[in-house]
Amino acid sequence: MAEQDWKTNRGVFAAVSLPTLLWVLLFFLVPMAIVWLYSFGENRGLTEIAISGTLDNYKRATEWLYLTIFGKSFAVAALVTLICLIIGFPVAMAITFASEKWRPWLLLGIMLPFWTNLLIRTYALMMLLGTQGFANKGLGVLWEGASWMKALVGLQPLPTWEPVELLFNNFAVVFGLVYVHLPFMVLPLYAALDRLDRSLIEASLDLGAGHFRTIMRIVVPLAAPGIIAGVMITLIPALGAYLTPDLMGGTDSQMIANVIERQFKKANDWPFGAALSFLLIYAMFILIALQSLRRRAPEAH
Repeated sequence: MAEQDWKTNRGVFAAVSLPTLLWVLLFFLVPMAIVWLYSFGENRGLTEIAISGTLDNYKRATEWLYLTIFGKSFAVAALVTLICLIIGFPVAMAITFASEKWRPWLLLGIMLPFWTNLLIRTYALMMLLGTQGFANKGLGVLWEGASWMKALVGLQPLPTWEPVELLFNNFAVVFGLVYVHLPFMVLPLYAALDRLDRSLIEASLDLGAGHFRTIMRIVVPLAAPGIIAGVMITLIPALGAYLTPDLMGGTDSQMIANVIERQFKKANDWPFGAALSFLLIYAMFILIALQSLRRRAPEAH
C-alpha cells in the first residue's frame, strides 16, 4: 500500500527527495569525483595539477613502505574493534536487562560523549594519560601505599615512583580509539539484544545450561546481526582515524590517514594523497561488499 502511494504521488516524492539528492551530489559526489580524478594526475609546478591518466600514484602507493602502513592501520583498527566488542557486549547486555527506570539513563551515559567535540575529548584524555596526569598520579599513590605496607611489615620499601609514559605511543592510540569508538559498538549491540526473545534464554537456563553456555549458544547467534553491524561501524571509522593518532601517537604510531594528511598539507602532493585516499576507500568498499555477500548467502539457501 505504501509503495502504491509513492507511485501515485511521484511529485511529492521528488519534492521531498530532490534537496537531499542535490546536497549529496554537490557536496559529496562531486568533490569525491574531483579527488578521484586527482589520483590520476601529476604535479605541474607548485599549484597546477594535470590529469594525465597516469597510474604512477597507485603504483607508488603499493610500495612496501605504504603497504606496511596500510597493514598496521588494519591491525590497529581490528584490535580496537575486538576490544570494543569485548567491552561493549557485556555493557549492552547490562543495559538490555536493566530495569525500565534505569535503561534510559544508561543509554544516555553511552551517548553523552557525542555531545562533546571530539577534539575536546581527546585533549581531556591526553590530560588524563599525561606524565603529570591523573592516571600517573593515581598509580603513584598506589605505589607509595604498597611501599608503605612493605615497610610496615619490615620489608625493603619499593624504589621511588617514576611516572609511566602513557602518551605518544601505540598504547595511547589504541586506548584513545577504543574510547572514541566504544559507543558505536554498544548501540548496535543493544539494538540487537533488545529484540531477543527472552523466553529462549529462560528455556536454556531451565534445561540446565549455564549462563556462559547460554550466552555463547543462544544470545551470541541471535545477536549476530548486531555484532556484525557493530564491527563494521567500528572498524571502518577506526581504519580512517586521523585525529587520535595525530595527537596521541608517536613517530611510530601514525596510521594511513596521517600519511594522507601530510601529502595534502606538507608535501603538496595532492595526486599521491588522492591515490592513497581512494585505496583506503576501495578497502572499505570491499569490507562492505563482503558483509553484503555474507548476509545474502543464507537467504540464497
